[in-house]
Amino acid sequence: MKRLAYPTLLAAFILCILLPLCFHGLWIPDETRNAQITQGMLQSGDWVSPHLLGLRYFEKPIAGYWMIAASQALFGENLFGVRFASALVTALSTLLVLLVARRMWSDPRRTWAAALLYGSFALIAGQAGYSNLDPQFTLWVNLSLVSVWFAFDAATTRGRLSAWALLGVACGMGFMTKGFLALLLPVIVSLPYAILHGRLRQLLAYGPLAVLVAALVSLPWALMIHAREPDFWNFFFWHEHIRRFAGDDAQHGRPFWFFVPLLFATAMPWAVLIIPALRRGFTGLRDPRLGFLVLWFAMPFLFFSLAKGKLPTYIMPCFAPLALLMADSLADALQHGRQRMLRLSGALNLAVGVVALIALVVLQLRHPLYKGETPSVLLVGLACIVWLVCGALQLLRPTQLWAAPAFALWILVALVPTALPKRLVNSKMPDQFVLEHLDELRNANSLLSNDLGAATALAWRTGRADVTLLNTVGELKYGIGYPEGAGRSLTLKEVDGWIARARSEGSIGVLLRVNSASDEQDLARMPRDAISYRQNHLVVLLIPKATQ
Repeated sequence: MKRLAYPTLLAAFILCILLPLCFHGLWIPDETRNAQITQGMLQSGDWVSPHLLGLRYFEKPIAGYWMIAASQALFGENLFGVRFASALVTALSTLLVLLVARRMWSDPRRTWAAALLYGSFALIAGQAGYSNLDPQFTLWVNLSLVSVWFAFDAATTRGRLSAWALLGVACGMGFMTKGFLALLLPVIVSLPYAILHGRLRQLLAYGPLAVLVAALVSLPWALMIHAREPDFWNFFFWHEHIRRFAGDDAQHGRPFWFFVPLLFATAMPWAVLIIPALRRGFTGLRDPRLGFLVLWFAMPFLFFSLAKGKLPTYIMPCFAPLALLMADSLADALQHGRQRMLRLSGALNLAVGVVALIALVVLQLRHPLYKGETPSVLLVGLACIVWLVCGALQLLRPTQLWAAPAFALWILVALVPTALPKRLVNSKMPDQFVLEHLDELRNANSLLSNDLGAATALAWRTGRADVTLLNTVGELKYGIGYPEGAGRSLTLKEVDGWIARARSEGSIGVLLRVNSASDEQDLARMPRDAISYRQNHLVVLLIPKATQ
């Protein structure tokens, strides 16, 4: 079994994370947005200034887009190419967890457990197949904190210098991926650790090296973007940092306690192990290893809880230390024959699987989510059955089969995205509908959409950024304010005139999301001679060129 431990992790990554990447469409808004921005980078050759639909888009820095663009350049402008970067950085984060566990304990059981736990957290495994910048940012935060530990733990000057320099690289890349948080998070962890464990002098002596390296890594791009777009840093600092953290109108406003229940939900199937792991960590704070892991988990978690704007993915950097704390607690329990927490975990997973299976059957009988989609229902049912069986195995044989729920989670991640109801797919993955009518839309002279997510899906699939927006602006409000944004967003009063002018020059391809009565009214305003295709909430219209 020991020989199969790491090959099993690799096989799970390939079969359950990598292979399913190309089996389902891109989710709006994040995946289509990132796909279109990076496609635009490849088409324009501009690797300095992010643009969405050809308009300035300063919500994030550039490095996260570099990785997705490189992935599309390597694998093609397809589903796998868009998502591969997230899978890769998740694998690298898992490797970092493995390395720091080996460094901390030199115990094969703890090392293997930490890697398995991290790779099978619901949030981590789920985001590995989703094209987002948070897995990349999480990698750089993980690397920065692993570097801090290696720096404090190093026995030689050369080792310390290498670790502090690596910290600088991680901070620089994290800064260019998501901003100033990459510089703050290592500080709020390493400073209290250095004070509590008498390492402040070392921090002050070697910390400037990390600052210097971070500056060398990020300064060239920072200067280039400032020279090209003088307003970038003003917008990015105030809008993306100050407003999101403290503004009364912060996006995604949530209460202070929002991340507490979310942590237990996103840590499935290991939620039961959280409390004993944190208890062991806090009671062992004098142990430098446990003290560091507790700070690594608690300080970012507290910081993100204080922010007014919250999204589930914000706490992803907390899962690496959580996996390490869990692995230590789990190994200690197994060593001393304590099985209670594992049996409780198995009972919870068994109950979740049973409830989910019953809910699926009842909903299908009373309020069907799936209509004529038997294969999809069977796949979801299979995922529920695997989950409850793995929970039962953990409950009945906790010492030998404690890791069984990881298999259940990986099966869930692999199967469920490809088995979602068609209504949801049509609404949330519009690129698949666009693909069915790609030739007509690609050859249209003008493109129009009433939803930013649908517009980016349309732009990515057709390879064209010149999509005009109808009665929507969203995240492009800033970019539309520049001269090149003139005429890119239409009000309802302007659309009839725009269609008349556009038809005089050629055909028009339209993608509409119809989710409300007002959207139905917008649809009714479209020319009667348009060829129309509809799937649930999505409508494709092909408006021919006006006859002379």
